[in-house]
Amino acid sequence: MPIQWFPGHMASARKKAAEALAAIDVVIEVTDARLPEASSNPMIDELRRFRNRPCLKLLNKADLADPAVTRAWMDHYNRQPGVRAVAITAKNAAEVARVPVLCRQLAPHRDDGVKPLRMMIMGIPNVGKSTLMNALLKRKVAKVGDEPAVTKHQQTLDLGPGMTLTDTPGMMWPKIAYDADGYMLAASHAIGRNAVIDEEVAAFLGAILLERYPALLAARYRLDPAGLDGPALLDAVARRRGCLLKGGGLDLEKAALILLVDYRSGALGRISLETPETRAAMIAAARAASAAGEPESDQAIDDEEA
Repeated sequence: MPIQWFPGHMASARKKAAEALAAIDVVIEVTDARLPEASSNPMIDELRRFRNRPCLKLLNKADLADPAVTRAWMDHYNRQPGVRAVAITAKNAAEVARVPVLCRQLAPHRDDGVKPLRMMIMGIPNVGKSTLMNALLKRKVAKVGDEPAVTKHQQTLDLGPGMTLTDTPGMMWPKIAYDADGYMLAASHAIGRNAVIDEEVAAFLGAILLERYPALLAARYRLDPAGLDGPALLDAVARRRGCLLKGGGLDLEKAALILLVDYRSGALGRISLETPETRAAMIAAARAASAAGEPESDQAIDDEEA
């Protein structure tokens, strides 16, 4: 089932962000390092390009992502004009302290002491924007939660001498083009649970893990992943963890939540759901399917799982 999620307040948030961007020098886009492109809102790129603003792209939660894949993504983004990509963990004070310095490098004209360097934090829900904001200001000014769309209002605060920082609510875009993106976002808890079916999301996640990280599954759940697909993996996790319904049937919803929480928390290990190569292959396959008149969304999922 295709996943779409665009709460009403996000349309207003986009409008306010577009207005504020006129007075901003650098856009700080926070993405999830485990799925940097799927977690990058295309509207943010559109808005900053319209205003010709440079972008510091932060691949947050890098401590949860596959480090080799993260390096590949940074190489990919750092080849793009007007973009500087850095992997960070927003809870790491030393890494966060580099952010204003990097922003000044992207806006050297603001190093004259006349006008402040004006930065804006943007990104989709639940990628760590509020954690970053609080870490930069060294005090709690933004509400932090493990549910998406906690921040609802835009605010601008002083960040030391000659610097201001604007925090924006998490913004999704009206239509997710590729079903695989919707499932990756849901697996990473960037989409509200009311818009997804946990078992479907976990089966999708399981298929990726079986293909790319079978050893992590074997170590975590003490099972043999050979020959399993996504749904069969949920069955195996349910049996290993004693997820049973009254009458003895398997509680697959509980097993799905176990797999999702283990991935989200890093209990499974350091995992990335997409690479620059799998991303390019997914898009190419989806376009080919569209040109052939096949359902684009199904092809996108199949390719991403591969």
